[in-house]
Amino acid sequence: MRTLLPAVLTFACQMAVAAPAEKALSFKIDGTEFAGTLIHDPDKPAPRAMLLVPNWMGINAANLKQAHEIAARGYTVYVVDMYGKDVRPTSMEEAGKASGAVKGDTEAMRTRINAALTTFLGQDHAPVNLTSTGAIGFCFGGTVVLELARSGASLPAVVSFHGGLGTGAKAGSNVTAKVLALHGADDPYVPKAEVDAFEAEMRAANVDWQLVSFGGAVHSFTDVDANMKGQAEYNATVANRAYNMMDDFFAETLRSR
Repeated sequence: MRTLLPAVLTFACQMAVAAPAEKALSFKIDGTEFAGTLIHDPDKPAPRAMLLVPNWMGINAANLKQAHEIAARGYTVYVVDMYGKDVRPTSMEEAGKASGAVKGDTEAMRTRINAALTTFLGQDHAPVNLTSTGAIGFCFGGTVVLELARSGASLPAVVSFHGGLGTGAKAGSNVTAKVLALHGADDPYVPKAEVDAFEAEMRAANVDWQLVSFGGAVHSFTDVDANMKGQAEYNATVANRAYNMMDDFFAETLRSR
């Protein structure tokens, strides 16, 4: 028994810290499959849930790692594929082409993210309900979740991290989701005119919205791999503040399941 005990303890410790499960979860639009990833703990269901739209690189190892870290904060997470299962960018050039095609078609963008929400709510691997479900996105993904809100989707709240704030179709009176936009005050890709237009749009549509500008932060402040000085840089302090604001916002706006 003495020789077996260390092995038993090691196995028990591994089980105790086992990572949440990943499950493929897809939807189809006009014959194209969009292959996302569901992240959940089958033994300890999270109190809240979220759609997560990655940055312009789409679903890759780095973005799944980030999604697991967010899931560990108390969420069932559905990482959304906005490009289709056969489009997996491996370079900035490919990512720019893929994200540009989606951003250039607001209707298609809204159709895809709403289909993802419907799929998430309808799956039975990790049951979730609408009142406990929000949406977040990073950079390109931040733009997407703002369009989800603009589309009139009835989920309670969305959070955009350093996302583009412009749109091809302004919000109307049908917006019900509460909006939190977390923005780098020195982001060169989101100029002041775009920020001002976003604020005016939110006011005109009578949206329950907040925009937080982090001083000294540029684009991609949550992306640990971002290292383009003065343009797209990781900022650990700002990232931590932003994640805490997300948690507080969802604690206020989402019910626990």
